[in-house]
Amino acid sequence: MPFDHFDLIAPLYNRAGGYSSLDGMMSAADLPTNGLLLDAGGGTGRVAFALRNQAAQVIVADVSLGMLRFAASKPGLRAAAAQTERLPFPDNSFDRVIMVDAFHHVVDQAGTARELFRVLKAGGRIVIEEPDIRSFGVKMVALGEKMLLMRSHFLAPDQIAALFDSGDARVIAKDSSAWIVVDK
Repeated sequence: MPFDHFDLIAPLYNRAGGYSSLDGMMSAADLPTNGLLLDAGGGTGRVAFALRNQAAQVIVADVSLGMLRFAASKPGLRAAAAQTERLPFPDNSFDRVIMVDAFHHVVDQAGTARELFRVLKAGGRIVIEEPDIRSFGVKMVALGEKMLLMRSHFLAPDQIAALFDSGDARVIAKDSSAWIVVDK
């Protein structure tokens, strides 16, 4: 089994402060909702926990068991061990799907986009918050992750939006981040 950087750094992620873009995420994801929210690649559940009162149920899916242990221990969250390329949920399960700072870590980004769209209900929304590789600081982070032998692969925001050819996708640039918002 390959080395999992995220199992190693899970305690650090879990101790990180609150989610600083909460208001922006609530607006972009059109929250609250009475339905289900999926935090794909949600790690320790830091973002999901901040949003736990914004949906009927919040589920964190992540491939790192070390990260997921922390998410499972947080009240109001359900945890599911899963690759974003093969989510264990039926079609049309979620009213909202979010993915924060994780898209560049998945192996098959096109497959992840298809899966996120597949599990989204008609009338639902996906929000992917991702570091914007067009900024110098993010380019340095990307280089650092390569040096740490992480499997990161950053795409420009318009490249991520183009993966959702079946939905209505738009990009919102914010500082050194980009938000890809997809409606179904």
